[in-house]
Amino acid sequence: MSHISIWGELATVDHELRHVDVGGVRTRVLQAGRGPDLVLLHGTGGHLEAYARNIGGLARDFRVTAYDMVGHGWSDTPDRPYTIDVLSDHLLGLLDALGIDRAHLSGESLGGWVVAWSAAHHPDRVDRLVLNTPGNIANKPEVMARMRDSTMAAVRDPSDETVRRRVEFLFHHKEMVTDELVNLRRAVYSRPGFVQAITNTLVLQDPAVRKDFAWDPAWVGRITAPTLLLWTGHDPTGGLDEAEMLLGWLPDARLHVITDAGHWPQWEQVGEYLLAHHDFLVHGKDPA
Repeated sequence: MSHISIWGELATVDHELRHVDVGGVRTRVLQAGRGPDLVLLHGTGGHLEAYARNIGGLARDFRVTAYDMVGHGWSDTPDRPYTIDVLSDHLLGLLDALGIDRAHLSGESLGGWVVAWSAAHHPDRVDRLVLNTPGNIANKPEVMARMRDSTMAAVRDPSDETVRRRVEFLFHHKEMVTDELVNLRRAVYSRPGFVQAITNTLVLQDPAVRKDFAWDPAWVGRITAPTLLLWTGHDPTGGLDEAEMLLGWLPDARLHVITDAGHWPQWEQVGEYLLAHHDFLVHGKDPA
């Protein structure tokens, strides 16, 4: 079935949307399904609706938790830099608040960076790991600048044009960017105080700040969780050369490439995205 709307995707899926207190941060959380825990993390400037097309399919095998990271979506936006350790602590605090001891973690873009850092520093909390287009592993200055400038432009002027351009950056098939998706992100970017919140997120695109958290074999090599690298053929933030770098650093990793997608394969190629998760997380085998 083709995509109609976010609500259309969730209309037949039993789910709960609520806010959870995580160390004083009011955090928006959606949960669905039963089974082993699987937690989904969105990217920079994103929100849990990034997974609207996947929650129903994943909920057949897992208790799925998608949430707005601190400083994102409709979660609280305390005024502090949202560095990777802060985002990781928020994730671990959410697991505690939800009574989850261990979980599979699947993160897209910035979310992939956060789950990798969490797996390296808190291996007892992670079963298996999916890094979905984790983005700019090589820390290229031009990619950082493009991410910073396009995101800040859309938040400072959350018009249809600027926000649509920012969302289209995520897609290979730009015709799939719906008015609903653009307007949802416009609503987030128009929240009071969100310019400061996105400024606190974009510190990670500053090389001086990023160096303390940058992808590096020194910490990536500490990840013991079996890891799936989910790459695409048209990711604007990093090519397959960067996937090969990660494969060399991770002790237990395999690569699956979704060819006909950009930075959001979970939206553009739903079936292949779901099958890759099912094969790797349920059956422990490499995706076909």
